[in-house]
Amino acid sequence: MASLICGSVAYDTIMTFDGRFREHILPDQIHMLNVSFLVPGMRREYGGCAGNIAYTLKMLGGDPIVMATVGQDAGPYLQYLRDLGISTDFVRTLPELFTAQAMITTDLDNNQITAFHPGAMSESSRSSVHDALTGGKRPAIGIVAPDSREGMLHHARQFAEADIPFIFDLGQAMPLFNGEDLRQFIELASYVTVNDYEAQVLLSRTAWTSAEVAAKVRAFIVTHGERGASVFADGKQFAIPAVPAERVVDPTGCGDAFRGGLLYGIENGLDWETTGRLASLMGALKIAQQGPQNHWLSREEIGNRFQSAFGYRYN
Repeated sequence: MASLICGSVAYDTIMTFDGRFREHILPDQIHMLNVSFLVPGMRREYGGCAGNIAYTLKMLGGDPIVMATVGQDAGPYLQYLRDLGISTDFVRTLPELFTAQAMITTDLDNNQITAFHPGAMSESSRSSVHDALTGGKRPAIGIVAPDSREGMLHHARQFAEADIPFIFDLGQAMPLFNGEDLRQFIELASYVTVNDYEAQVLLSRTAWTSAEVAAKVRAFIVTHGERGASVFADGKQFAIPAVPAERVVDPTGCGDAFRGGLLYGIENGLDWETTGRLASLMGALKIAQQGPQNHWLSREEIGNRFQSAFGYRYN
């Protein structure tokens, strides 16, 4: 089954600060902030929410289709996706713009400061979910991941019009939407996934409780970092344990890896406890590697890791 992944395709420039931000940012001087960090480690990675989610879903054996807008410099990234067997048929190239770029600095506590240039991503509303329905491969599920404001709104409405269930993933797009926007997304979506902080903002802006959000969708998923996740579905709350990481190297893209696991579990009809656990495992595999797309394992090895963590096989 194909999954249509609407979101950003971006280059991530990731820098490592060998210190702690809290030792250099003084709370009582935040109004006149002017700091500089020496970052001896720097690398460039393929990133963006759509690319990251597609990578993990493909690793699990899914069939991701990426829908995004990119710029004149996207050639190497698009070829890389094709080499992985990920469809780029609905990635639109805008030659007058650059591909979105994220500049991420991570400290020793895994705190991050990010500057983001949206570039071609700002034009993501030019792409339409309806375009993906014209071929012979109708997506069974979709996700609206962080992207431009108009692109996310358009794609959510288009999924609903096409009667394709989709996940609403607020993520870094949180500042773009007010309460009315968020209520509309939830009303249109089949699933909503957020982290702890995003959940608090979403509930505050919508003036809804967790139970009210869960009642409007098939599942409301909240991640808690090293404390696992909660899935509110079928009138129940499922506590999903975290999978201890072999090592903690880089949190960039962990949420996207989790969402790749969610998509796989949903589209394959796994129960919520197994789906959540698989998603949790994907996050643990990701955090043990540098960059958002360097945690590839065979499906057999993923199955072994899952069995080792939970005592049974998911497939």
